[in-house]
Amino acid sequence: MNSLRIIGGEWRRRILRFPDSPALRPTPERVRETLFNWLGQDLTDLSCLDLFAGSGALGFEAASRGATRVVMVDHSPKAVAAIANNVKILAAGQRLKIVRSDALRFLASVNSRFDVLFLDPPFHDGWMDRLAPIVPGVLAADGIIYAEAETLLEGLGDWRTLRHGRAGQVFYHLMRRGEADGTE
Repeated sequence: MNSLRIIGGEWRRRILRFPDSPALRPTPERVRETLFNWLGQDLTDLSCLDLFAGSGALGFEAASRGATRVVMVDHSPKAVAAIANNVKILAAGQRLKIVRSDALRFLASVNSRFDVLFLDPPFHDGWMDRLAPIVPGVLAADGIIYAEAETLLEGLGDWRTLRHGRAGQVFYHLMRRGEADGTE
């Protein structure tokens, strides 16, 4: 088993375990710190969707920082089992919901909107192109997308990259609906 540390909020410094798998790329602490500096440290009253949850790093971090509802979706039985175990360890209760599903199947079935969408799909599989037409149906009009990708993204559908960075082979992006303002 691998581990990661929650870096902020209620569960700060708690260690979570997740399966050893080459398919899992947990968002590094430094990148999560940047992301939550961009989003703000307090996510109270926000609902978040961690669509390719994997280790659960982004979803747990959001819940730790006060998100009212976090839905974590992954298709891997091992990843879902590890996330469920970590939810029990943290006594996270009703704030976290775990769904074992394919991302597209989940998006087709969801009937609520989210304020923040975390996207960290498998690379080189064309996920961003497949997700672009679906995102407006699950994200609030003023919703935010955080995306990790193998290349720099200008945006996703109507959402434009406002800030971005790079950590090794991973490009990470913060997107809002409308025009990019050029900040990094």
